[in-house]
Amino acid sequence: MTQPWYNDGLRFTCTRCGHCCTGEPGFVWVDDDDLTAIAAARGESLGEVKALYTRSTPRGRTLREKDNGDCVFYDRDRGCTVYSVRPPQCRTWPFWDSNVATPEAWQQTCDVCPGSGRGELISVEEITQRLRVVRL
Repeated sequence: MTQPWYNDGLRFTCTRCGHCCTGEPGFVWVDDDDLTAIAAARGESLGEVKALYTRSTPRGRTLREKDNGDCVFYDRDRGCTVYSVRPPQCRTWPFWDSNVATPEAWQQTCDVCPGSGRGELISVEEITQRLRVVRL
């Protein structure tokens, strides 16, 4: 099997800048386990969380965005308000297939994410594990 181009690992540390949570609308895929954790953290019922903070799409359930495109759980002053129970897609950023496909894709990620390319060295084994969590 061919080794990935990042076989020596990649550096990343979350700066909680919010760049991955704000801006253009997108999709943050969630399931009932994710929403149950968010509901518990917020002191709300699963039904409330689903109704207030998610929407259904043909592919599945996703978090809603505010009118400006920010994640419904992102507060520009406080950051992610559900950080400790954020969905797997958020926990595995920036280690998504699209971001590590090539050195050029990784550089583009580093250009928009101040924590990518800096901080802790994440091993190829850990990156591989994170890549398996969510397929985007």
